[in-house]
Amino acid sequence: MGSGLLKLFAFLQKHRTPLIITSCGGVFAANMVYHVFPEHSHRRLYQAWYKGEQVPLSEKLQALFQQVLKDYGVGSPQNFSAFASFGFHPVAAGVPWFPAGALIGIPANFNSTADDPGGITNRSIFINGETVDWTSEAGSALKDSLLFSEDSQKFAIARDVARLQCGGPVLNAAVAPLCLGGVWIYSAMLKQMFGLHGGPLILRGAANGLSLCLGSASYIISMEAVSNWIDRVSDRRAAQVSQGYAKGGLEFYDKILSRNKTLRSLMGEKGKEVYAPSGNLFPGYVFQFRHTPYTSRRKGILDLLNEEKS
Repeated sequence: MGSGLLKLFAFLQKHRTPLIITSCGGVFAANMVYHVFPEHSHRRLYQAWYKGEQVPLSEKLQALFQQVLKDYGVGSPQNFSAFASFGFHPVAAGVPWFPAGALIGIPANFNSTADDPGGITNRSIFINGETVDWTSEAGSALKDSLLFSEDSQKFAIARDVARLQCGGPVLNAAVAPLCLGGVWIYSAMLKQMFGLHGGPLILRGAANGLSLCLGSASYIISMEAVSNWIDRVSDRRAAQVSQGYAKGGLEFYDKILSRNKTLRSLMGEKGKEVYAPSGNLFPGYVFQFRHTPYTSRRKGILDLLNEEKS
């Protein structure tokens, strides 16, 4: 047993460089699979269905999508496609310069208007086992938070276009392999600092364990920082398309905050665990990445509008 363990350690030590390169490459590839084949992953996950059939994207939303691509100045609009998704805000995946391109799901409530809220009120939402009554005070507030103006809808789609254009999925996918490589660097540095390369096995194991902890901490911090940066850059680029887009961005986040406050009330104790009184999201557990606060994202757009005025 002991001899086999020593042989394993000797093998890992001898081939550590190709092993770490292969491991990092494998982690990056695994993270990118979802975005390399968005039709087979993202669309299957978010496609809207009705009576056993896929819901087609309405002509109105298809035209809106093409207008956003034109306004944003996308050089190769054929690399972007849209489909009808479930949920209440756009969802996106893919990489525009990959063969499969990028895919953005647009929800049914984007078809709705204040005069015709059919895309919302003809759907049943269950909260705590009960259907939301759209005519109640809370139901009416929820419905209003799901109705977006055209500028707000354009901003919501444009921020996803911006995120995909700036390589957001690639940046997110690169964090884990870089931190995995960092574990090896931490381990080598600790052993060099304390002269453990030829030291007792238990001390080398302790150094490896500490390196793993440092790598995990680096991953959590880096992933949150990268995600926040992508969110802020995407918001800013979408808001810079025009003043209408920027004002639409303010409305979009106002509506999200209003929706979350309403859901916090409707969901009772569970709602208080998920949503803050401000409408921001709470992490689901200690090691979950903290979402970029919606209040902060709204403030970023407001600051941009103030900069343009001054």
